Amino acid sequence: MLAKIDSEFVKQKIIDFIKEIYNKTGTDGFIIGLSGGIDSTVVAYLLKEAVDNDKVYSYHLFSSTTPKEDTEHARLIANLFDLHYDEISIDNLTDEFLNLSLNSSNPDFNSSLNSNLSSKLSSNFNSHFKSNEDIGINLSENKTAEGNVKARIRMIILYYFANLRNCLVAGTGNRSELLIGYFTKHGDGACDFEPIGDIYKTQLKKLAKDWNIPDEIINKPPRAGLWTNQTDEDEIGLSYEVLDELLYLIVDKKLNNEDILDISEKMKINSSEIDNIRKKIANNQHKLQCPPTPFEDKKLF
Repeated sequence: MLAKIDSEFVKQKIIDFIKEIYNKTGTDGFIIGLSGGIDSTVVAYLLKEAVDNDKVYSYHLFSSTTPKEDTEHARLIANLFDLHYDEISIDNLTDEFLNLSLNSSNPDFNSSLNSNLSSKLSSNFNSHFKSNEDIGINLSENKTAEGNVKARIRMIILYYFANLRNCLVAGTGNRSELLIGYFTKHGDGACDFEPIGDIYKTQLKKLAKDWNIPDEIINKPPRAGLWTNQTDEDEIGLSYEVLDELLYLIVDKKLNNEDILDISEKMKINSSEIDNIRKKIANNQHKLQCPPTPFEDKKLF
């Protein structure tokens, strides 16, 4: 079982952490991408508790695949916490980037592609990809690549406003996502600090209840909205309850597979599923570290 946590202790610890960052960095405030989900809602709550809410700027960067409910929840939270708030569609930027990428990979690409043709390509995006197998990549089926483009466009927008306002970007990643690399590198994983990065997703739900986050946000399925009907747990292949228990036993308790299976009979998991989580942890370490260099352990000169 996950260790129980004291919600008031955790709240004060994170608030002190945010205040220290605010005081030490000379920032004028914080930028947050407000998705309408539990993670960004909790971070927004902690930011406005740590500094004056007038110093928190929230942006809902939606697309055609963003559930309407998420947009409604983002508005609800911005209003409830009295935050600066704006909504920006990323559809045009996403389509334009993907169209240009497709055509620059095509030997028949005409660099003088005009805006009218570009617009037509945007409206017929998927079918156009399917007809261009000659470029050697099955773009029409690579939802992850397109989803990562959306996440990175959001990052660019958030950092643009951070530069304009002399602000820092607050991350919204939880411990569950960070450990298995369930985020886009240089996308939603790009931030200046991670207020909830030590908290497992299932722990976060309890904290959110204690901190009076609206139930409709706590109870809805976690999702990034990067494509239609996408959910976190479908992508991960496990519920967060099972994932968090496994991560706790693997990372925090450092148990081997045999011990985990003995402890976790009720989870109905097998050794290969545990190995898969171990592999995710190992393979995604690069997302949490600075880019390596060949002489890391020794001085070249």
